[in-house]
Amino acid sequence: MYEDFHVTDRWTGEDLHCQWRANIVAIATRHADAVDIRFDVNGRPMWIALPCTAWVEQKKRSGKVITDRIAVQIAGRHLKQLIEEGYDAAREMYTVSVEETVAHLDAIVAEGKQLGGLPALPVGVEATG
Repeated sequence: MYEDFHVTDRWTGEDLHCQWRANIVAIATRHADAVDIRFDVNGRPMWIALPCTAWVEQKKRSGKVITDRIAVQIAGRHLKQLIEEGYDAAREMYTVSVEETVAHLDAIVAEGKQLGGLPALPVGVEATG
């Protein structure tokens, strides 16, 4: 679904290949209460920061936790939406609100049900850069 996808840039019409590279807990790396999800967009790094409080909210809502695999799908769906809506290509990081995170999660669960499940994350992905 959203771990490796193509999307057309709204402004340039360019085909952008978005590939998931890593999940990093931002508390340790940039002292933020977030999980940073890295994608390469035509080879350029792009980070989507999901707030840790979204994990708490999801647990309250459903009793279930957001897994790494679901976090990647949420971030990828958000990235795709940003690009389709005309994102700022010069930015390397976008922060997602708790509300946006759970809305993307709900959409991913619905999409996953239609597809028969969520895809597994690629194993052995080597980050470049």
